[in-house]
Amino acid sequence: MIPVKEKQKKAFVDLKSALQIKNVMAIPRIEKVVVSVGIGSVKDKNKIEIIQDRLRKITGQQSVGRVAKKSIASFKLREGQTIGYQITLRGARMYDFLDRLFNIALPRTRDFRGVNRSSVDSMGNLTIGIKEHIIFPETADEEARDVFGLAVTVVTTAKNKKDAEIYLEYIGVPFKKAK
Repeated sequence: MIPVKEKQKKAFVDLKSALQIKNVMAIPRIEKVVVSVGIGSVKDKNKIEIIQDRLRKITGQQSVGRVAKKSIASFKLREGQTIGYQITLRGARMYDFLDRLFNIALPRTRDFRGVNRSSVDSMGNLTIGIKEHIIFPETADEEARDVFGLAVTVVTTAKNKKDAEIYLEYIGVPFKKAK
């Protein structure tokens, strides 16, 4: 198991022919990883604190509240109301998080057969929805009462979907096998 950061250093040599790239600076890279959680209609301060604490344990970084930009009466949503929490990871924390996500957390998911290739968008970014945060070993020992889902977006510098898929598969994203 080679860490993601080490694979990034060797990416140009290994992917030069597959991506038809001649310049080292044109090789795709991971810019950032965004972890986000929507709290929906949760009003209980204790549950919100639990969500923030577990996010801090999973990512090693404090979350930032995201507020509603405008009011929507049918959802009982008011402008300025906190609707979720988000964390942006860069550098060493980002690579550590990705290693734990790809090699430990995702394989622990029930009935995990791989990440869909449709999770990569046309801009070259990968978005993975995780239904239960308890797949991360940092939070698995706590009570499973307050389980919440989260979204992980891996933002890359790839120019298109095909290049992003090749690059992400190279760094270790466990994609589903084609039938």
